[in-house]
Amino acid sequence: MLYILWDESHLWGLLAWRAAAAFQVPHRLVRCQDIAQGLLRRNPPNVLLVPGGVARRKALALGAPGMAAIQDYMEQGGTYVGFCGGSGLGLTGEYGLALCPWTRAAIGDRLLHLVSGHIHLHCQDDSAEHDLLPPDQPAEPLAPIWWPARFAPSPSPDVDVLATYGMPGEDFWIADLPLSLLPLQAFGEWEQAYGISLRPDFLSGQPCVIHGKKGLGRYLLSYAHLETPASPQANAWLAHLLEQLGRLAPARRDVPAWDLEALPVRWDHPLLLRTREVLDACLALGREHMLLFPRNEWLLGWRAGLPGSHLNHLNALTRHALAGAPKNEALRILETHQEAYLHNLEVLARDLRGYLLAERLAMTLAKTVPDLVSQQALKARREAIFGTGMEPGGCYAPLLQVLDEVACRVEPCAR
Repeated sequence: MLYILWDESHLWGLLAWRAAAAFQVPHRLVRCQDIAQGLLRRNPPNVLLVPGGVARRKALALGAPGMAAIQDYMEQGGTYVGFCGGSGLGLTGEYGLALCPWTRAAIGDRLLHLVSGHIHLHCQDDSAEHDLLPPDQPAEPLAPIWWPARFAPSPSPDVDVLATYGMPGEDFWIADLPLSLLPLQAFGEWEQAYGISLRPDFLSGQPCVIHGKKGLGRYLLSYAHLETPASPQANAWLAHLLEQLGRLAPARRDVPAWDLEALPVRWDHPLLLRTREVLDACLALGREHMLLFPRNEWLLGWRAGLPGSHLNHLNALTRHALAGAPKNEALRILETHQEAYLHNLEVLARDLRGYLLAERLAMTLAKTVPDLVSQQALKARREAIFGTGMEPGGCYAPLLQVLDEVACRVEPCAR
């Protein structure tokens, strides 16, 4: 059995769920409360998979009892697989499980953390864990990363590096800059003129996928999202890892493409339909004014500084819910929160439209009257809608919470 820790994952939880369903391995979504109340002790899984998201928020949701329960599970022979935020949760630090002695690297140049897309990985032939390396793959398989943090390596014989970063693939971006459209000489010119380095090789050689042991258990931490749809080399490696680490038997080794726009509507609940209507209008407005753009069939891109990740969470959760088969509990949640939810949704519709148009105006005036629309004013408007930094707030937080609770109670559509 594969357990997928749902809380504080949102879009990334959906990706992990779709991968497990595509592989046809026995799986179950679990909550932090389940773990804190002893689920791992009563019914230990073959693998506990923790998707992306904010590690700190996952740790707070688990609380001290949940964190201790995962540590005990590992000591007794459990297997932990973490992607991105789930990888960060496995590290040592204030909000870490200390499964791995490494810590998370401090954020220096924030722009260099805004990287996304496929990148070639150098699999380490000298790894002690040859059984975990991807078989029958190119020497440098392509795997996607989505705005990852970084490991802060420290000397430790207990940590085995399975793969390091190589050169970016064709769909690699830094913030809202597609590297494939930039001439190589631009990087040198920018360094000389502005003192900023955006060379595409700044990740080269840094660890991306690591493995180690904790007590009788094993962990694998990856800043590559091996569960990403339509990433065949990454998907095949994930299937292999589930075989080797969890003794699971995937029926297939790829995760199909996920076209959110093409998903059918099987649950036509009025609140969900209105949510889609509001989001569609706001996303169309953002695209029309060059603030938002499609990255792929399931992911929205955005100009640096805009709340693109928040919009991705809302959009994916809404379309997943509309396309699936709801359980009775999902309907009850929507009915319980209907009045407050609809109020917050209409606030979002009004305020997000105004905020996006203000961002467009600021972009237009940046060269001629740069101080007319202040960045501080834009930041205040953005935070009033979405909250601050990694802390959801405004009308966004209660909408996200309800959609998240509903989505995990809706069986995913096969498409």
